[in-house]
Amino acid sequence: MRAPAFVLGYHGCDRKIGEGVLSGRKHLHSSENDYDWLGTGIYFWENSSARALAWATSARDNPKLSASKINEPFVVGSIIDLGNCLDLLEAESIRIVADAHARLSEACQEAGVAIPENRVAGGQLTLRHLDCAVIHFAHSLREEAGSPPFDSVRAAFFEGEGLYPGAGFLKQTHIQICVRKPSSIIGYFRPLDLG
Repeated sequence: MRAPAFVLGYHGCDRKIGEGVLSGRKHLHSSENDYDWLGTGIYFWENSSARALAWATSARDNPKLSASKINEPFVVGSIIDLGNCLDLLEAESIRIVADAHARLSEACQEAGVAIPENRVAGGQLTLRHLDCAVIHFAHSLREEAGSPPFDSVRAAFFEGEGLYPGAGFLKQTHIQICVRKPSSIIGYFRPLDLG
């Protein structure tokens, strides 16, 4: 699904990495864990530098959250062309992912292997082995069909406690972007709102 416009994304990392990216000496690298929420790619918080900084701070305090060590939390802003986006905020992408799950379930059953499961860690659903496998399977099905690959994946995640008693809004709800095609990142910038 071709996304019509650019979005701003924010990546939490260590200051040394971030300054290297902003100087042009380094590039952000894809995450390739089997529990990544949206599959393999470079992760960004959409429109929320504060959430990216909060994540980087959490990763500094809990090193298991990040493959690379964070000594000084930092945020790199980016301009992203979502391109051909598997956007789980729209109906066609939701259908694609539901179909991928059904077909992955069939394949696992035929092979006699267990389908991956999502797991709760720290009271939150954070180890998304199943979701990651389904997204990867959707990409594989697309490749087998000869369809153009997805450049990015985008989804809303509803996390945290209620904003107030009885609320339908949660304190940590956010939109996450996974950039699969690095050239979709048009440029980087230093967010001014973080000082």
